[in-house]
Amino acid sequence: MSHSYVKNILHVIFSTKERGKFIPRNFQTRLWSYIAGVCRNRGLIVDAIGGTDDHIHLLIEIPPKLSVSEAMAAIKANSSRWANTEGLDFAWQEGYAAFSVSESDVPALRRYIHGQEAHHKKISFDEEFIGLLNAHHVEFDPKYVLG
Repeated sequence: MSHSYVKNILHVIFSTKERGKFIPRNFQTRLWSYIAGVCRNRGLIVDAIGGTDDHIHLLIEIPPKLSVSEAMAAIKANSSRWANTEGLDFAWQEGYAAFSVSESDVPALRRYIHGQEAHHKKISFDEEFIGLLNAHHVEFDPKYVLG
């Protein structure tokens, strides 16, 4: 084959440091927009961004030349630094979760991400996150997964 054909669609989740409620509702749109800009500058395609006061979900496509860890480091470092310059005492938690997504699942996942506020009236972030890890068959130690 003379060319490479790659489509890396990911559902990414990460939370604020110690899952503190550091993202006020009136700041979320600005933060999500800033993160979309960081993604564009790194060559990532953003399909959806959403979350609540203590975590974020991204539906993104990562180019083949960029690793997931490099993309997450750029998104988290730049957005955290920017949020602090905007007056928030802000930091992201160290880790993240990233799950591959089939093209056919994108519309449902997009709705899920945009519906985070309503979703979390029924289920906590901890329950959501453990459920996603289980659904994707990711092994984890319950003592450390939410720490």
